Amino acid sequence: MTRLRKYDRGIALLSTLLAISLMTLLVVEFSTSAALGYRAAANQADELRAYYLARSGIQIGLAMLAQSMVRTGSGSQYTSLDQPWAQPLVRLPVEGGTVSMSIVDEDRKLNINKLFDQQRLQPDPQIAEILTRLLSNIGLSPEIVPILIDWLDPDGIESDGGAEADYYLRLIPPYEPRNGPMPTIGDLRMLKGMDDATFLRLSRYLTTMPIGSGPCCVNANTAAPEMLAALLPEFESDPDLVKQIVDVRSIRPFTQITDLLNVPGISAETQHLNRMVAVNSDYFLITGQGDFARARKRIYATFRRVPNGTEQLIDWRED
Repeated sequence: MTRLRKYDRGIALLSTLLAISLMTLLVVEFSTSAALGYRAAANQADELRAYYLARSGIQIGLAMLAQSMVRTGSGSQYTSLDQPWAQPLVRLPVEGGTVSMSIVDEDRKLNINKLFDQQRLQPDPQIAEILTRLLSNIGLSPEIVPILIDWLDPDGIESDGGAEADYYLRLIPPYEPRNGPMPTIGDLRMLKGMDDATFLRLSRYLTTMPIGSGPCCVNANTAAPEMLAALLPEFESDPDLVKQIVDVRSIRPFTQITDLLNVPGISAETQHLNRMVAVNSDYFLITGQGDFARARKRIYATFRRVPNGTEQLIDWRED
């Protein structure tokens, strides 16, 4: 009997230890799940705060654009790099987080959709020449030009050095080429041979916004020197003249095209430049960034500034 009682007590003790161990495991698992759930909820709250801080950056950018509208005595408008919109906003502390914002006018860039004339159904030779010079100026290969043309043209005939559906459908995952105008500059990422470094460099000089009314129209007040040099062969071969234009506009922005044409060094051979440049910008990319705790959100919003001083939303992307 004594042995049975000892045996029963041992079984009871073992059962008790097992029960306590099981309860401990359950408590630990519950505590871990609760902690992870709390952390996930806290992270979501931080991301939401960062998102609204980024939206605040967009609103600040719109206010700066409205403040930057400058008209001449004749009522015409110009856009230049000495205006408030062109100054980057340093990080502003807001209720435990920060807001930052930057604005880039799209009119300083080349409208890549003009490379192929959709009405005449053929590449635009003038834009092709400008693009070739631009690629050389920024250290990229001109081999991109036929690839771009094939992406934009509606046919399936592959240009020399280009790529059509036969190439893209063999990729993993496969996809069709656009065979029409690019809706956003993000299309560049899908081109044959495109990598991140090349895309980032090209996106600084190319746009899909319908800027200008001429064959090639960029804002002479804001265009990068590499872009200005690509506009004409005379500029490409005379870097001092491009520097002269940049120096003049930094002292006094061009308020009308004749101001540019009167820059010393602009010859009679380059007078047709007036059909290729403007002094005003209509499209602006505002980047708003919000930071809260470890969360960060970016919003990229493109707006068109209309003559009455309001802004029309064209594109909105969140990161």
